Amino acid sequence: MKEKVIGISGAGIGGLAAAIALRKLGKQVLVFEQAKQFARVGADINLTPNAVRALDGLGVGEALRETAARPGYRISRDGFTGEETSRLEMAEAAQQKYGAPQLTMHRADLMTALEGAVPAECIRLGKRTTGVQDLGDKVVVEFDDGTQETVDALIGADGIHSMVRNALLGQEKPQFTGVVAYRAVVPIEKLGNLPNLDSFTKWWGAVPEVQIVSFPLNRGKDLFIFATTPQEGWELESWTAPGEVGELREIYKDFHPEARALLDACDSVLKSALYVRDPLPTWHKGRMALLGDACHPMMPFMAQGAGQAIEDAVVLARCLADSRYADVPSAFTAYQSVRHERASRIQIASRGNAWLKEGGNGDWVYEYDAWAVPLA
Repeated sequence: MKEKVIGISGAGIGGLAAAIALRKLGKQVLVFEQAKQFARVGADINLTPNAVRALDGLGVGEALRETAARPGYRISRDGFTGEETSRLEMAEAAQQKYGAPQLTMHRADLMTALEGAVPAECIRLGKRTTGVQDLGDKVVVEFDDGTQETVDALIGADGIHSMVRNALLGQEKPQFTGVVAYRAVVPIEKLGNLPNLDSFTKWWGAVPEVQIVSFPLNRGKDLFIFATTPQEGWELESWTAPGEVGELREIYKDFHPEARALLDACDSVLKSALYVRDPLPTWHKGRMALLGDACHPMMPFMAQGAGQAIEDAVVLARCLADSRYADVPSAFTAYQSVRHERASRIQIASRGNAWLKEGGNGDWVYEYDAWAVPLA
């Protein structure tokens, strides 16, 4: 009997994680990616212990540790007074408590590790999905170059503008949140004796959407700076669009001097509008299912967008490989039953942006183990 092939639309973090997990569990995969080649794009990524533990199970954790930084603490500070409102020990404490540390790195380093773990013959580059047909016993995937592939199931890991999602649920546009984000990377040596440069620090403004976040990259050689603010009239969603440093500094001119010093060190910034969707009632239909931003795009305020996509990938692969599920639709049903409540809760909480502002612990997010959570 011919081995079943699982198709994956999108070779981002979630799609590649799903491919690795499925192959690890004995499944054949084909990944369809619209880009003609892989490239170093994006800026930072903050991987909390739940994500790192899942990546360790994929076999890429050690490679990530070679270039990542390990923040010593997760700190919240009042943006105006500078008062610390919470401090969680991370680094070795997180390793001992959750079985994995927090890792912060350039997104491209994560992508390189994931790309290297998927054989080239499993990836089809230059294949932008334009249509899908679920024929009951197989799925036909159509591409913009006029070609098509037939697979036994299709995973939509094609992001917030997912074509697979549209095929499942009809056309729908993500919502502009009215919030924009600024991103910059600054050499640590430019920041002098500012405190907590080895930690994840979040400066909270008067409203939830106003914040400045910083954390180390490249084994502590650089500092990533991420700031958000409400702003109408800018709706460009881009990894590479430039912003105005002067505009950024003006927005936070009343913040604490230590926070302003971070922005003063920025020579240039990138700017992007932030979009979301509401939680979905269903993530699957027939032989097609969604994961990551295709079904639960999140505000960045809990640093869980990538983490939840990776968790989805592992659990979905486990369900497809579990002999208790007689067919693909029943495996997809099990996947949703395991993942929907958690991902939706984090999706909603990320919008509210009160996570660890006033203390507490990160257990309900950080201790989750996608490789061990019971399946339905």
